[in-house]
Amino acid sequence: MMIFPSLKRLCLTALLVVIPTLASATQVEIARTPLAAEIGDRDVAFLARDLETGTDYILEGSDLTRRHAPWSTFKIPNLLIALETGTASGLDHPYTWDQARRPPAAYWPEDWRQDQTLGSAFRRSAVWVFRDIAEQTGTDTYRQRLGEWGYGNADIPDGSDHFWLDDTLQISVAEQVNFLDRFFAGTLGLSAKSSDALIEISRDGQFGAAMLHGKTGAGTITQGDFNGRFEGWYTGFVLRPDAEPVIFSLYTRAPNYRALRDFRKDFAIRLLQRADLLPIR
Repeated sequence: MMIFPSLKRLCLTALLVVIPTLASATQVEIARTPLAAEIGDRDVAFLARDLETGTDYILEGSDLTRRHAPWSTFKIPNLLIALETGTASGLDHPYTWDQARRPPAAYWPEDWRQDQTLGSAFRRSAVWVFRDIAEQTGTDTYRQRLGEWGYGNADIPDGSDHFWLDDTLQISVAEQVNFLDRFFAGTLGLSAKSSDALIEISRDGQFGAAMLHGKTGAGTITQGDFNGRFEGWYTGFVLRPDAEPVIFSLYTRAPNYRALRDFRKDFAIRLLQRADLLPIR
């Protein structure tokens, strides 16, 4: 069982506004205007939740309830489902690339075009591995698990091995965060082995004593239009040695892939640091 010790509440910066809610929880708004130059012509929605205090930190003007395709952030629940069902034995579970069955697309990076393990496929976002996992796992299992977990609309077409990439499965920023909330609350019914595997493989940077964990995702707004607008995610959590985790999700739309490739993670870090939820390196 994962245990996260307590820590005193964090102080807020002058650019945050505290908004008490009817449910006695607290929402803190992160002002958008001081960040306008960084945001530019992108759409951005962001929610972070400090599980130590129960406080939600929301970028001003964020649409937290509109659903979008999860793209590669779906590798978080997909990895857990693969481990829980025995489709994969562990992070070192091997996958052999069959080029005839999974021919490479023009946009595939070189590190996709080779054999993988479950762990390397997660880190590299090698889609073909998770399509194989989807075939082996089966539609009914996904519907059951995602429905029980409250993961977006849990809409899985019969026999689909790419439902997280085609706007069928959709999830909102708030639902991404609520899913991670259930993960850390221990209510997803996961084994310690599966939970620990996700924590191990999702490490994405050390910030002082805190460890950032996350998964990016991105895809075209119009299916197949790689010269048009893109949408993207950075979803994850921050583990701190003396406090409960921080969970978060950032969603963005941009004129092209280049405009969000680095921005999604970099700006999520910026917002976490603005809210004093992640140390500055």
